[in-house]
Amino acid sequence: MGLPVVATLAACTEDDTVHAPDPLAAQEVLARADAAAATAAIALAPQSNAALSTIATERTAHADALRTEIDRVIGVYGDGTTPVHRTGAVTVPGPGGSPVSASEVETASAQPATLAQVRDQLVRSQQSAAALARTETGYRAGLLASISAACATQAGVLLT
Repeated sequence: MGLPVVATLAACTEDDTVHAPDPLAAQEVLARADAAAATAAIALAPQSNAALSTIATERTAHADALRTEIDRVIGVYGDGTTPVHRTGAVTVPGPGGSPVSASEVETASAQPATLAQVRDQLVRSQQSAAALARTETGYRAGLLASISAACATQAGVLLT
């Protein structure tokens, strides 16, 4: 009688494994930061409202698509809930190319930025997505390549 109870309790214990973050997690952070920066830049460049609003909308859509893919890989239980999946800290490429914490990028992107700063941020996002696309396969590679192309267009066409 005691053996099934022990087995049941052991199955209910939490997994203390800390997984590496999904490679797409940094791209999601960059996309949300770009969207926030574009929205904040409207305060300093109201004449570019249409372009900045388009960038914010598109980068939010990129972040949502990345989150959907990350959640698909983690999985969903039959009742619609997702498993607890502890991950390490997410870092993203910073302005100098060195990794910075995701929270640092999110905080900085909420401050009003110039068009040049938003453009530079989009170029970094484009380069990061392109580099990661070369390491992924299938849908993930295509998603990242598409995001990279969109960022290049936003920086090179919409903000010129």
